[in-house]
Amino acid sequence: MYEDKRVDTKRETDQKCPSCGGTMDFNPKTGGLTCPYCGYTRKISVKEAEDRKVEEKDFLAEEKKGNFNWGAEKKTVVCKSCAAVSVYDALQISDVCPYCGSNQVTEEKGADSLAPDGVCPFTVTDKEAGANFHNWLKRKLFCPKAAKEGAKPESFKGVYLPYWTFDTEADVKYTAEYGKEKEVKDDEGETKKVMEWYPTRGTYEKFIDEYPVPATERYDQGTLNMIKPFDTENSIPYKPEYVAGFISERYSVGLQKGWNIAKEDIESILHSEITDKIEEENDADDVRKLDMKIKYNDIKYKYLLLPIWLSSFKYKEKIYRFMVNGRTGKVGGRSPVSPARVALAIGIVIAIILLILKLSGNI
Repeated sequence: MYEDKRVDTKRETDQKCPSCGGTMDFNPKTGGLTCPYCGYTRKISVKEAEDRKVEEKDFLAEEKKGNFNWGAEKKTVVCKSCAAVSVYDALQISDVCPYCGSNQVTEEKGADSLAPDGVCPFTVTDKEAGANFHNWLKRKLFCPKAAKEGAKPESFKGVYLPYWTFDTEADVKYTAEYGKEKEVKDDEGETKKVMEWYPTRGTYEKFIDEYPVPATERYDQGTLNMIKPFDTENSIPYKPEYVAGFISERYSVGLQKGWNIAKEDIESILHSEITDKIEEENDADDVRKLDMKIKYNDIKYKYLLLPIWLSSFKYKEKIYRFMVNGRTGKVGGRSPVSPARVALAIGIVIAIILLILKLSGNI
């Protein structure tokens, strides 16, 4: 059974600075709450270190309860500070009141959704994210010089994205054929290479630890992959103070769908590893017809909120969006490409190839 983690929004997330009365936000640099107006900082109260580990939940037990998905498209939130009514995307679970600046973190657990188990708080600041972006852009070989010099990202938006992570023991029974390339002579006495195939079977075991699956489809998955990994093993139990001043989102990809996505990825990993195993054990040149029977044991999961910085910049009237990992500072996105630089690089490669061929006497 899940502990009901609903909390008093004003008490937990809309704490006022005792010095100037301003609303305090989570500070990635200090790991506490900081007033953006006067700089006053307060630590977040936590339990003893041994209680700071995020509990893993049994997947099969939860699956029996049904596939939870957040159904509503919009919801209204009444600010606990100024009583203003705001309309929110139903998937957001935190934001800032546009009228008085108060932090609004809604109830983490609703009738149709699970509560977050843990969070990886921001450790990278917006300024550090900006510096990492500029360094990242400078390393883009085909990016126009004007874009590198003129790119000024818009203000960074810190977002906590929902993720599922899965642990399981995968036991595999497999059959396949491995091939060995041999040289043989045909009827005319000419030597040619042929592949001879041999049957094989075996077992393979692999422990999958903290496999992450985005629980949202609202963001570019390719860019999210660029900024991996997140250190989910260092997640801590969810406290609403950690998302104060940031946007955070509920999951829109349900638990069962998340597991199905994870299984597809895990099966691809197992296919690759078993192929390598067969080739190594048999000194084979190729593997085909690999058939796997996979049994997943002791499936565990966690529902985590992971931090990213979002921003964008404009170049020649086109918007380029990017992300920065809020834990590692790793940058992902797509930069402008200069056709002239690409053409120059291709020309240089062709010239080098022609020079090598000429020196070797092949032309």
